[in-house]
Amino acid sequence: MKQTLFVTGAAAIVLLVFPVVKLRAQPAADPLIEGFRLVEVASVSDAMEQLYKQRAYMSHEMRALSTTKFAGPAVTVLLKKEEHQEGSKASEGMLDAIDNAKPGSVYVMVLEDGGDYAGSGLAGAVIDGSVRDTPQIRRLQFPVYSRGVVPSTTINHYRFAGVNVPVMCAGVRVNGGDIVTADEDGVAVVPRAKAEEVLKRAQALDDTEHSMLPFIEKYKSIKEAVAKFGRI
Repeated sequence: MKQTLFVTGAAAIVLLVFPVVKLRAQPAADPLIEGFRLVEVASVSDAMEQLYKQRAYMSHEMRALSTTKFAGPAVTVLLKKEEHQEGSKASEGMLDAIDNAKPGSVYVMVLEDGGDYAGSGLAGAVIDGSVRDTPQIRRLQFPVYSRGVVPSTTINHYRFAGVNVPVMCAGVRVNGGDIVTADEDGVAVVPRAKAEEVLKRAQALDDTEHSMLPFIEKYKSIKEAVAKFGRI
């Protein structure tokens, strides 16, 4: 049995069909996704910049409602701005996309011509906008990132316009299948075609940073550690 959770913002609405605690079958382990779940988002961001001179991180305003860490392939949905009186019927395509998403996906929804975006997912939600129903979200322990919290809704103001189409979410382009990863530092997106190389570089950066800690403890000098390991 699934629960339907409505999360709506000033210019965003998300309907999360959330399988309470793992009622859906879990996907077979994907080494690539598992790797991104383990590395730090900061290292992923640095790896994308070092390898491709590209920004991978979303706006610094994107914050989690509760401490969390997740990674998964994106399922994108586009809503276009349009005033109507059809209620939730106009969002049915969004619900179909949620139902059809593979377990472990990150559901990313963008609202056209509104400046705000919304997302939800089986692994977690990324919402470039504000959310409501925060007590329910916390009770379900479902990972959600957003810009803030508001009590308003966008029902009758947007309608479904497409699934797995390219979208801009909080300053970063997201395509269906791209890797979305999040932790306490924020959210980053890696194009699927570049994911393997980026993961290797991010893992190397993590290893370097973690090696610095005992060095700093021993020699009591951050400057010497940076000079030795070449990482801040």
